[in-house]
Amino acid sequence: MGTAPLIVAFDDMPTLAGRELGSSAWIALDQNRINLFADATDDHQWIHIDEERARAEMGSTIAHGFLTLSLLPRLMDDVIRFEGSGKMLNVGVNRVRFVSPAPSGSRVRLTQSVVSVEARAGGWQLTTDCVIEAEGQDKPLCVAQSVMLILPPGQAKAA
Repeated sequence: MGTAPLIVAFDDMPTLAGRELGSSAWIALDQNRINLFADATDDHQWIHIDEERARAEMGSTIAHGFLTLSLLPRLMDDVIRFEGSGKMLNVGVNRVRFVSPAPSGSRVRLTQSVVSVEARAGGWQLTTDCVIEAEGQDKPLCVAQSVMLILPPGQAKAA
């Protein structure tokens, strides 16, 4: 299990630059989650959903790379939370790479560190390095940089 999330006050965000944040708890990447993602995205490629064929040809089905990436907000919530902030907006994801496949049934977690914190649009733009790994696998599943805009309370929209 990961450690308790780091709680950071909105005004203290610049102190995060260059800091390792830690790891999330492990979560299951089971076949049901994979099937739901396939239905939500209309990506029904057999390597993701045909359990019989995948077992015969590859050992098991594998999760969509974009499913792994889409878990970032959920996993980040285990790592860091912001006190005294308004809303958080996903600005983008840089340098995404799907390094290795995630077999159905894997348990995955996020390890995160802060690249930079910049004043932006009346709030803070937080760029973090993110590594999503599967329990027992040497190579990560996905590496990426997450870019988020964290606004103060009461700010209706990004300026």
